[in-house]
Amino acid sequence: MKFAFNTRSTNSPFVEMFWQTHTNSTGTFISVAASNWEMVITTIDSKTRIIARGPETKASEADFPADTEFFGITFKLGTFMPHLPVKTLLDRQDVIFPESSSGSFWLHGSAWEIPTFDNADVFMNRLIHQGILVRDPVIETVIQGQIPDLSIRSLQYRFLQATGLSRKTIQQIERAHSAVSLLEQGTPIVDVVFKLGYFDQAHLNHSLKRFVGKTPAQVAQTNPG
Repeated sequence: MKFAFNTRSTNSPFVEMFWQTHTNSTGTFISVAASNWEMVITTIDSKTRIIARGPETKASEADFPADTEFFGITFKLGTFMPHLPVKTLLDRQDVIFPESSSGSFWLHGSAWEIPTFDNADVFMNRLIHQGILVRDPVIETVIQGQIPDLSIRSLQYRFLQATGLSRKTIQQIERAHSAVSLLEQGTPIVDVVFKLGYFDQAHLNHSLKRFVGKTPAQVAQTNPG
């Protein structure tokens, strides 16, 4: 099953995007590696759960239930909650926030109204205002190719604190996604290897199998253009 996503962007430097989708039947899908962490609100049989979902460092098979509404807030790299280390959420070590009452949940010792796709900006602004959600601007600076005046050790620490990942892992994941995009556009495999700086086709093959769960040939066959 391919999910039909409704997404919207935001001007917030803390948030990558808001998204929502709905499932009609049960099934499985390949959950690909991702550098960003999210808050995901799921509603099934009128029961809502709020989940903190961390980055994923490898592709894996995941199940989904029928008749479920999903709404997610994907955070920009460098955005984090100091009281909830991102590294503790890696690879499906999700945290489910406890319910406070109907329509609210507990977060960092306070009851919060469950956000919706339409009012999520207000929810984000409150988290930021109260210091529950913060961002490290150095992360974005480095990702954009600028070199800050910091030691390698300090930079490594800040990446781990703010993203839960090393800079190298983030680069590997993002390069794999770029490779998939090129293959979906019909770019020949040998050209993808050259354009993205893989050592050879075997290197690309290993990367995509690890991070997206498919070989380059499988990606190209699925999306013949």
